[in-house]
Amino acid sequence: MTDKDNLLIEEFFKQATRQQIEDNGFTERVMERVERIDQRSLAPHRLSLLWTWFCTAIGLVLFFVFNGWEMLKASLQMLYASVITSLEVFITTVPTTELHLTPWMILLVVVFVLVYLPYQTARKLSATL
Repeated sequence: MTDKDNLLIEEFFKQATRQQIEDNGFTERVMERVERIDQRSLAPHRLSLLWTWFCTAIGLVLFFVFNGWEMLKASLQMLYASVITSLEVFITTVPTTELHLTPWMILLVVVFVLVYLPYQTARKLSATL
Protein backbone atom coordinates (compact mmCIF):
# COMPACT_ATOMS: atom_id res chain seq x y z
CA MET A 1 0.00 0.00 0.00
CA THR A 2 1.04 3.55 -0.48
CA ASP A 3 1.42 6.23 2.16
CA LYS A 4 -1.76 7.89 0.89
CA ASP A 5 -3.73 4.68 1.53
CA ASN A 6 -2.26 4.39 5.01
CA LEU A 7 -3.21 8.00 5.80
CA LEU A 8 -6.77 7.41 4.56
CA ILE A 9 -7.10 4.28 6.71
CA GLU A 10 -5.74 6.08 9.79
CA GLU A 11 -8.11 9.01 9.25
CA PHE A 12 -11.06 6.65 8.88
CA PHE A 13 -10.28 4.87 12.14
CA LYS A 14 -9.64 8.15 13.99
CA GLN A 15 -13.14 9.27 13.08
CA ALA A 16 -14.57 5.93 14.18
CA THR A 17 -12.90 6.13 17.59
CA ARG A 18 -14.34 9.61 18.23
CA GLN A 19 -17.91 8.42 17.82
CA GLN A 20 -19.95 8.01 20.98
CA ILE A 21 -23.00 5.79 21.00
CA GLU A 22 -25.56 6.49 23.69
CA ASP A 23 -26.65 3.33 25.43
CA ASN A 24 -28.98 4.90 28.04
CA GLY A 25 -27.42 2.91 30.88
CA PHE A 26 -27.56 -0.39 28.99
CA THR A 27 -23.94 -1.27 29.79
CA GLU A 28 -24.44 -0.72 33.52
CA ARG A 29 -27.61 -2.85 33.55
CA VAL A 30 -25.85 -5.68 31.72
CA MET A 31 -22.87 -5.59 34.08
CA GLU A 32 -25.16 -5.67 37.15
CA ARG A 33 -26.98 -8.67 35.75
CA VAL A 34 -23.70 -10.47 34.98
CA GLU A 35 -22.57 -9.93 38.57
CA ARG A 36 -25.87 -11.35 39.89
CA ILE A 37 -25.54 -14.38 37.62
CA ASP A 38 -21.95 -14.91 38.82
CA GLN A 39 -23.05 -14.86 42.45
CA ARG A 40 -25.84 -17.36 41.78
CA SER A 41 -23.46 -19.72 39.98
CA LEU A 42 -21.18 -19.91 43.04
CA ALA A 43 -23.67 -21.96 45.06
CA PRO A 44 -23.65 -25.03 42.76
CA HIS A 45 -19.88 -24.77 42.46
CA ARG A 46 -19.48 -24.77 46.23
CA LEU A 47 -21.89 -27.70 46.53
CA SER A 48 -19.93 -29.61 43.90
CA LEU A 49 -16.67 -28.88 45.71
CA LEU A 50 -18.11 -30.06 49.04
CA TRP A 51 -19.43 -33.25 47.39
CA THR A 52 -15.99 -33.93 45.89
CA TRP A 53 -14.25 -33.51 49.26
CA PHE A 54 -16.86 -35.70 50.96
CA CYS A 55 -16.46 -38.51 48.40
CA THR A 56 -12.67 -38.26 48.64
CA ALA A 57 -12.78 -38.52 52.43
CA ILE A 58 -15.15 -41.53 52.28
CA GLY A 59 -12.90 -43.18 49.69
CA LEU A 60 -9.82 -42.72 51.87
CA VAL A 61 -11.60 -44.06 54.94
CA LEU A 62 -12.80 -47.13 53.02
CA PHE A 63 -9.32 -47.62 51.58
CA PHE A 64 -7.83 -47.89 55.05
CA VAL A 65 -10.76 -49.78 56.61
CA PHE A 66 -10.62 -52.52 53.97
CA ASN A 67 -6.83 -52.73 54.07
CA GLY A 68 -6.29 -51.11 50.70
CA TRP A 69 -2.50 -51.13 50.92
CA GLU A 70 -2.42 -54.92 50.98
CA MET A 71 -4.81 -55.17 48.05
CA LEU A 72 -2.79 -52.63 46.09
CA LYS A 73 0.45 -54.43 46.91
CA ALA A 74 -1.02 -57.78 45.84
CA SER A 75 -2.36 -56.28 42.60
CA LEU A 76 1.01 -54.75 41.75
CA GLN A 77 2.79 -58.05 42.51
CA MET A 78 0.38 -59.90 40.23
CA LEU A 79 0.92 -57.29 37.51
CA TYR A 80 4.69 -57.58 37.87
CA ALA A 81 4.53 -61.39 37.67
CA SER A 82 2.27 -61.22 34.64
CA VAL A 83 4.59 -58.81 32.81
CA ILE A 84 7.66 -60.89 33.62
CA THR A 85 5.92 -64.08 32.47
CA SER A 86 4.79 -62.42 29.25
CA LEU A 87 8.30 -61.17 28.56
CA GLU A 88 9.77 -64.61 29.25
CA VAL A 89 7.32 -66.23 26.85
CA PHE A 90 8.00 -63.56 24.25
CA ILE A 91 11.77 -63.89 24.51
CA THR A 92 11.71 -67.69 24.39
CA THR A 93 9.32 -67.85 21.44
CA VAL A 94 10.85 -65.07 19.32
CA PRO A 95 13.71 -67.21 18.00
CA THR A 96 11.21 -69.82 16.80
CA THR A 97 9.20 -67.34 14.80
CA GLU A 98 10.12 -65.79 11.51
CA LEU A 99 10.69 -62.41 13.08
CA HIS A 100 14.28 -61.32 12.95
CA LEU A 101 14.60 -59.43 16.22
CA THR A 102 17.84 -58.70 17.93
CA PRO A 103 18.06 -58.40 21.71
CA TRP A 104 18.51 -54.65 21.27
CA MET A 105 15.23 -54.40 19.41
CA ILE A 106 13.49 -56.35 22.15
CA LEU A 107 15.01 -54.05 24.76
CA LEU A 108 13.82 -51.04 22.79
CA VAL A 109 10.28 -52.42 22.66
CA VAL A 110 10.32 -53.19 26.39
CA VAL A 111 11.58 -49.70 27.23
CA PHE A 112 8.95 -48.19 24.97
CA VAL A 113 6.14 -50.15 26.57
CA LEU A 114 7.30 -49.73 30.17
CA VAL A 115 8.50 -46.12 30.04
CA TYR A 116 7.19 -44.10 27.14
CA LEU A 117 3.57 -45.28 26.98
CA PRO A 118 2.81 -44.63 30.69
CA TYR A 119 4.55 -41.26 30.40
CA GLN A 120 2.52 -40.31 27.33
CA THR A 121 -0.70 -41.48 28.96
CA ALA A 122 0.00 -39.50 32.12
CA ARG A 123 0.81 -36.43 30.07
CA LYS A 124 -2.46 -36.67 28.15
CA LEU A 125 -4.44 -37.23 31.33
CA SER A 126 -2.83 -34.24 33.04
CA ALA A 127 -3.66 -32.10 30.02
CA THR A 128 -7.35 -32.98 30.29
CA LEU A 129 -7.50 -32.14 33.96
